[in-house]
Amino acid sequence: MPQDAKPPSNRKWGSDVVAETIRELGYRYIALVPGASFRGLHDSLVNHLGNQDPRMVVCLHEGHAVAIADGYSRATDEPMAVALHSNVGLMHATMAIFNAWCDRRPMLIVGATGPVDAHKRRPWIDWVHTSKDQGALIRHYIKWDDQPGSAEAAVEAVLRADQIARTSPCGPVYVCLDAEMQEAALDRTVAVPPVARYRAGEPPAAPADIVTRVASTLRAAKFPVILAGRVSRNQADWNRRVRLAETLGAAVTTTLHKGAAFPTEHANHVLAPMGDRPAPDETRLLEKADVILSLDWHDLAGAISARSGKSQTQAPTGAAVIHCSLDSYLANGWSMDHQALPAVDIPVLADPDRFVAQLLDALGDGRPAAAPLQEFPHWTGSAPSGPSPDKVFNLEQLALTVSDFARDKPVTFARLPIGWPRQASRFRDPLAFLGKDGGGAVGTGPGHSVGVALALKDSGRLVIGVLGDGDYAMGVNALWTASSQRLPMMVIVSNNRSYYNDEVHQERMARQRSRPVENKWIGQRLQDPELDISGLARAQGFEASGPVRSVAELRAALERGAALVGGGGRFLIDAHIEPGYAQT
Repeated sequence: MPQDAKPPSNRKWGSDVVAETIRELGYRYIALVPGASFRGLHDSLVNHLGNQDPRMVVCLHEGHAVAIADGYSRATDEPMAVALHSNVGLMHATMAIFNAWCDRRPMLIVGATGPVDAHKRRPWIDWVHTSKDQGALIRHYIKWDDQPGSAEAAVEAVLRADQIARTSPCGPVYVCLDAEMQEAALDRTVAVPPVARYRAGEPPAAPADIVTRVASTLRAAKFPVILAGRVSRNQADWNRRVRLAETLGAAVTTTLHKGAAFPTEHANHVLAPMGDRPAPDETRLLEKADVILSLDWHDLAGAISARSGKSQTQAPTGAAVIHCSLDSYLANGWSMDHQALPAVDIPVLADPDRFVAQLLDALGDGRPAAAPLQEFPHWTGSAPSGPSPDKVFNLEQLALTVSDFARDKPVTFARLPIGWPRQASRFRDPLAFLGKDGGGAVGTGPGHSVGVALALKDSGRLVIGVLGDGDYAMGVNALWTASSQRLPMMVIVSNNRSYYNDEVHQERMARQRSRPVENKWIGQRLQDPELDISGLARAQGFEASGPVRSVAELRAALERGAALVGGGGRFLIDAHIEPGYAQT
């Protein structure tokens, strides 16, 4: 024992009961960057709980801590805990919190402030790390926040926060702990009650009359289309969605913005998943539909308008629209993440997966498959069976190579980059693909991928994050946490050496203004010097390969990486591709 250490004490402190509450609620991990504002809680997690349940996941940036928790919940549908240091750590994390909000991800964020009692503050540092109403920094894009003033109030705040985070529609919550409260010795018993009595309720089902009305509308439909959007990772829910489509003989489409919602190679998934830009076959499908069933499609009006050319307020679709979503409960006036207002004939305020189960019960044996599906040859019939080694090595060839490699393996794509080709999207189970960043954030891909790897550790799945070079560069040191936690995973960097999405925007501006298109690259290229993508990965404890510049080199790197990850390692591939987005 160090000379200045005191013998173990049975005395309890304010932060001890906060840590106990987090444990009793079932949190396995807490991602954090250490900070003095929650040093009391930190000590409680280590010396009171033994750094188990929750176990600390140390990060190099607060934004990465939140992104990792976001990725974890994408794979599990469960919240993970995050600890943020005072106002400065919270400010670091704000973009990632907004992203989690837009993705409706449950998350328990524990923040802290310097002593609220000014008399207790240390000179300078406690003053700059103390803010009035610290939750105001993020209140527009979280579900709830609190700053409890006692240990008893902190227990209740954490219980309520967990309940609200898990209540559909889900989202991040924030509890700010007073440093003095954490560090105060308890002169009384503060209990953590049985947490089962404070759990979130079951996601709501639809009223019986609504189920009957929707079932009747779907039975009468000549060409129903299902838009499968924000749904669970549960295999039983996945199976019920398939049964519903088969029962109705409905055409189904999904989106690359959200996690896999339906097997893309199934006969009813007639089109490849919707990508970043409308495709002619999507327009034709929605024009043919007489009934559209949206299962919490994240941008229903936008999807229909972009593919019909008609505003959903000025000239709404003629199809009957059924929209099952709880998202209207979260809309506020600060953020426009609620998207455009869709024209809806039957709004259903229910959890989409519970609603699907209700519909299956109401429909019974249903009807035979609808003949009109024959008008839409299945997308896999015209999709490339694999890459073409003689073609230019671009994003399309990269994607087809990766898709072909993953076809018969239990792969989870934690992320895919902008411009990913629709026809390289072969998803066969609910963990095959976990979606993009709902807030259009930057630098979140590495953290999301690490969070997914944490959630799926020991699952036997191969976690792969396919990232753009800009996203990777902004968030690369999130990968250090994967090495620290010994998480097996693979990262593939689609490296076009540019902020290429903005080259596209600059080309559009130049054409609109009759200015030189050839200048579009200025202020965009990541060259002179080029980023050492592999070197950055090795600095975080990864093994790396690249740059690879062909289909054959990429395939060899994938095989090497899979073998290494299968043995518990971490591997990165730097794939140098020609700039441009796939056209399929």
